[in-house]
Amino acid sequence: MPEEAYGYALVAAGKRLERRALELSALPAGWVVVRVAGCGVCHTDVGFAAEGVPPRHPLPLVLGHEIAGVVERAGPGAEAWLGRRVIVPAVIPCGECPACRAGRPTICPRQFMPGNDGHGGFATHVRVPARGLCPVPDPLPAGLELADLAVVADAVTTPFEAIRRSGLEAGEVTVFVGVGGIGAFGVQIASALGAQVIAVDVDPERLRLVAEHGACETWLAGERPLRELRQALRERVRASGRPGTALKIFETSGTAAGQETAFGLLDFGAYLGVVGYTPEKIALRLSNLMAFDATARGNWGCPPEVYPEALALVLEGRVKLRPFTERHALDEAPGVLEAVRVREIRRRVVLVPPAGR
Repeated sequence: MPEEAYGYALVAAGKRLERRALELSALPAGWVVVRVAGCGVCHTDVGFAAEGVPPRHPLPLVLGHEIAGVVERAGPGAEAWLGRRVIVPAVIPCGECPACRAGRPTICPRQFMPGNDGHGGFATHVRVPARGLCPVPDPLPAGLELADLAVVADAVTTPFEAIRRSGLEAGEVTVFVGVGGIGAFGVQIASALGAQVIAVDVDPERLRLVAEHGACETWLAGERPLRELRQALRERVRASGRPGTALKIFETSGTAAGQETAFGLLDFGAYLGVVGYTPEKIALRLSNLMAFDATARGNWGCPPEVYPEALALVLEGRVKLRPFTERHALDEAPGVLEAVRVREIRRRVVLVPPAGR
């Protein structure tokens, strides 16, 4: 393994990340070492670093679970991946346990999540299981680089899975509450599938951007009473010709206020997909699900076998990445994570190691 292999590790909650050398010489059967081309910065990383969310691996721990790169070494049984460009799934199931066999791989108790169960992608290299790796075609379409595809590992595939589970159909009315990061890609995916997409956010600039990339209507959070927004939704659903089945709401803000708004927009037969995460608690009248005969469902990541479908939307140009991301050097990781925490950076950050430039 190259001497320069290093990563930025969380050594204690609330402390700045520290640069640490990586020891990657031991490589179990079925595992690979990926030279990182880019790694996205997710609010989950902020949760581990500053919000008291405990990772499953003891500290110090290199964070980062949105990874794209090139397989540089392979353990026994994984040699076919050598030299291939890949996206590393954010949640890698074992494929053998009862949950996996029952078709619920994202709740696999033996899953491996980089930056949670082991060292992640805020690094030059990362060691991961080869199972579930998503191959990336060569060459890529003009305007796309391998580092760009890092965000597919979570920010694209997680809302893709939420939308897939909802059974969204063309012509249905879809609301995304929170359109920074995951929500912005969700808007594009739903629009690509033919939905009427409404975006809700506290940030006018985010709303302006998604209006250019799939949202047919934007609502500035807090500008109108919730009952007024609910009535506007009812009128749109009625106009769709499918009242009682056509409303899909996705909570992608990861804030208490966003979750309250999303739940408050529920109506008869609606579907609520909970995608964002916050450790904060909120008060809900859960009986609304019964009264509206509505459905609420969360999703933790996306099964690896679904990744190629989501990646295809990006490669076909139906989901744009670059307007919603910005690159920073890997060595800026400590400052970048803090800037993301205090919302000084509003786009999805992709950290790029020196070799990935």
